[in-house]
Amino acid sequence: MASPMVEYCEQKDPGVLADIRRIGVAAGHARRIQASFLASIEKRTLIWLAERTPSWINSDHLTALGFLAQIGAGTFYALSRWNRFYLLAVIGCLALNWLGDSLDGTLARVRQQQRPRYGFYVDHMVDSLGAVAMMGGLALSGYMHPWIAIGLLVAFLVLSIQSYLATYTLGEFHLSFWSFGPTELRLLLAIGNLALLRWPVVLHQQYRLFDLGGVIGLAGMVLMILFFTVKNGYRLYREEQIR
Repeated sequence: MASPMVEYCEQKDPGVLADIRRIGVAAGHARRIQASFLASIEKRTLIWLAERTPSWINSDHLTALGFLAQIGAGTFYALSRWNRFYLLAVIGCLALNWLGDSLDGTLARVRQQQRPRYGFYVDHMVDSLGAVAMMGGLALSGYMHPWIAIGLLVAFLVLSIQSYLATYTLGEFHLSFWSFGPTELRLLLAIGNLALLRWPVVLHQQYRLFDLGGVIGLAGMVLMILFFTVKNGYRLYREEQIR
């Protein structure tokens, strides 16, 4: 049932309800834009893997694998507070998360079994819940101040909201920002984990390595949020000017 506001708009402009329905359907078929540093080689690798994936494995299995791996990463981050070598287990979980999270959509496209709206909704809800688990574990690890971890989580969720709104309103789903996507971030995190084994504290033993990295990452994400909010807002304003 349409809301009273939608009904009012429909009475004023008969095309409003049709436009709302059209945009809602288009959001499930938005143009995917991937311009990260590793996008080209990653795409070829994922297609190669998808063509060789056993038939009994489907996209839902891979989505579950990615989610469980992200929860595992958070768990091992928390355990690394007592044994730093759990950081190596986190790297393994990041690799499994990449496999599940990146291959599920490619497998569906290679097999011509796409479910655009279902896949979009489930995949990104799983990503959000997984991010809460992983950043929660990092906050408990002792390698990063909890407030910095919370700040990174909030920035990630706000950037995700921005991306989903752009998908709905512009029909463009960006998988990367400023040449950085999830794969690049996982790689940087894995390198950071290895560095933690040798240099948990830096700059004359005054600052935690992940505190510095977290602050830099948080600043970059805030800039992305502001930039794309202004850019997309201005674009929509120009496209829907009131005359």
